[in-house]
Amino acid sequence: MALKLPFPEGTYSVAAGIAVGGITAYAFLSLAYRQLATTDSKVGYKAVFGLWVIVFTICPGFFQPIEQEVGRALASRRAQGIGGGPLVKRAATLGGILAFAAIVVCLAAMSPITNTVFHHSTMLYASLIIGIVAYYLAYTARGALAGNGRFGPYGEMIAAEGIVRLIATAVLFVVGVRTPGVYGLVLVLPPIAAIGISLRGQKHLLEPGPKAPYSELSTALGWLLAGSLLLQALSYAPYITAVSLAKPSQDNLVADFAAGILIARIPLLGFQAIQAALLPKLARLAGAGEEVEFRKALRQICMIVLAVGLIGVVGGFAVGHLAGTILFGNKFTLSNTDVGLLAIGSGAFIFALTLAQALIALRSYAASTLSWLAGIIGCVVGASLTRDLFLRSELSYAIGASCAAAAMLGCLTVRLRSGAPMAAVEHLGSVGGHESFDLPIVEI
Repeated sequence: MALKLPFPEGTYSVAAGIAVGGITAYAFLSLAYRQLATTDSKVGYKAVFGLWVIVFTICPGFFQPIEQEVGRALASRRAQGIGGGPLVKRAATLGGILAFAAIVVCLAAMSPITNTVFHHSTMLYASLIIGIVAYYLAYTARGALAGNGRFGPYGEMIAAEGIVRLIATAVLFVVGVRTPGVYGLVLVLPPIAAIGISLRGQKHLLEPGPKAPYSELSTALGWLLAGSLLLQALSYAPYITAVSLAKPSQDNLVADFAAGILIARIPLLGFQAIQAALLPKLARLAGAGEEVEFRKALRQICMIVLAVGLIGVVGGFAVGHLAGTILFGNKFTLSNTDVGLLAIGSGAFIFALTLAQALIALRSYAASTLSWLAGIIGCVVGASLTRDLFLRSELSYAIGASCAAAAMLGCLTVRLRSGAPMAAVEHLGSVGGHESFDLPIVEI
């Protein structure tokens, strides 16, 4: 039997935006590698990729739950005919507090971040601070768009960010700029331009309404924030492990390893489009109490995800090095085995991410977060199994992601066998017929 419910409103707009954003991300990092990585030294690219990892661990970790909850709560207000302006302002205040806290932490860690990760580039450190502010604004704007059902501009914002970044990077590449700090600014400034592009002509996003207490956003926001941070950290576990354990003489190796991680994450790019098209259905089915259809949809998504992951693993072991030379040039040195091992971690990660969405659709927030924590513990265990820098980083990712997936599967099995009625679950993806996407968009 086919699924009874159609794709949620805006599915294709959001999926298209995610696809453009993912492709342009690869283009940015590929051009940066070709320009900054030389035969003698690749520390410039290592520093820029380090900025990428920090920005896209902190910012989605802190601000994506705010976006998701704004979208959900704003859609609920729309369904009741209540203006959502006060709610968005309340969320902006909360997001501002989180942004301030993140900046304070970065200021406290300025010396180790600048010296170890950014190789003494103060411009890259300044880019980190700018990036936190830029993405705080971007995620808040995304939540307002999603909650108001403006999915066309939502997808446009994601795509515009990537396109603006790609154009700027292409200019730097043609001109021959080799200053890492400039690439850092190109990384963090496009979200500001994307906000302006996507919000042009948008009206009535902040309609007057009753005051919004913090509890209206979510009583589970703490779990969502913790889970989001752990998720993002696990997604870059191999790089974090390599940077933490590498000796100064291994900087070039870490830069090559960063490029290899991107090759292994190619299946994640395909998963993003699948995610945008299929995962919101889980929340809709849960909210409608359609347990049989929920199970069927989940099996369908898991089979697709497992197939994508398997293709990635086989491709990594077969042509990983060739794919690396196509994207990054002849300076790419990782072997097929290295890329294949990283692809195992990537495949397990996207499977865990799929199961996490099912748990969130069932409001099992704590189970999802604790499963990501199990993944982080698995990373630590994997990193302790050998002394080889690459192998311990690869095992860290593979074991950590597999632990998270296994924990998610166990929690989901228990939840589905508990007999608790799905209809009792207030579903996040659609309230009163007004949908909002609750997808953790993992940056490539």
